[in-house]
Amino acid sequence: MTFDINLVPDGGMSWLDASGPDGNIVLSTRVRLARNLDDQPFTVRSGSEDNQVVLDQVERASRASRQLHDAPLIRIDHLQANERQLLHERHLISRELAELGDDGKVRTAAALLTDGSVGMMVNEEDHVRLQCLKSGFSLEEAYSDLERLDADMGAQLAFAFHEEFGYLTSCPTNAGTGLRASVLIHLPGLVLTKEIAKVLQGLSQVGLTFRGLYGEGSEVVGNFFQLSNQTTLGKSEGELLEHLGDMVRKVIEYEQQARHVLQRDAPTVIADKVWRAYGLLKYARSLSFEETMNLLSGVRLGVGLNLISDISVYTLNKLLIFAQPAHLAMSEGRELGDSELAVVRAAYTRQLLEEEATR
Repeated sequence: MTFDINLVPDGGMSWLDASGPDGNIVLSTRVRLARNLDDQPFTVRSGSEDNQVVLDQVERASRASRQLHDAPLIRIDHLQANERQLLHERHLISRELAELGDDGKVRTAAALLTDGSVGMMVNEEDHVRLQCLKSGFSLEEAYSDLERLDADMGAQLAFAFHEEFGYLTSCPTNAGTGLRASVLIHLPGLVLTKEIAKVLQGLSQVGLTFRGLYGEGSEVVGNFFQLSNQTTLGKSEGELLEHLGDMVRKVIEYEQQARHVLQRDAPTVIADKVWRAYGLLKYARSLSFEETMNLLSGVRLGVGLNLISDISVYTLNKLLIFAQPAHLAMSEGRELGDSELAVVRAAYTRQLLEEEATR
């Protein structure tokens, strides 16, 4: 691997530290703002030269901002596939920017500017995707940081804006505020009590949607869900964030109630499930990604219920990312075949849990 991930402050991993509010249930909060330059063709119609012009303008503007004036510029179109996948696994870039599909073609002048928690994807679906990723349930804090960056960039760049429709975007569903806010939340209690379908259906009826660990197009694994707003038009940023926040608080309450029911009505069954998951993670010699996520879910539930005390939520968060293919390849310093991944994943998991237990 030629790309040095240490160029990114904190490796872009500060959101894993479980320091945020409700960190045992909510892993992270992300807020994004979609913006386009009004004097350049949108990416659905742009060419390579257009994309480079956008990147040049955005980089100049970032150097005048308070948050990104010293941020490294990472040219995504210059990276190898495994390097792009590593950034994607860390939630620093989207699947679209990483272009992890079969064709593997990356848009010219695709780039990332980030200080670790706040950053910008350039030449993704829109010219600019401003983003902030925080630990725990931190909607207000994330948006506050992002609002400052949006103001700085807006002072330097003319964004495409319509008096009636708001900020103009490549996809009409992002028009208006251009805001997408989401929380990555762990809901094993609702899954085990079979209440999850009712809760998710209720969210869809009030304008929210759910996706998997990596957002749109990803599957739900390990009882991890991304909950986010569906619409961006017709409401202010504050109204969208308030609505999402109110709904997430209710989901957290439902999850806490479900865990209480499990402890009250089936304590032995839950304890057995938790300790079996912990034992497999500690001693297994081969682990698939899906199996690892499901076992991590069980252990994370055990930590949340105070059944397990010798492992931190931070370690479990770290395993969630570092047990993925690009990170395992980085730790080994070489490409790994499918048959090797499961063995290396199990070895890495055993080592990390052993180090945690001896602290």
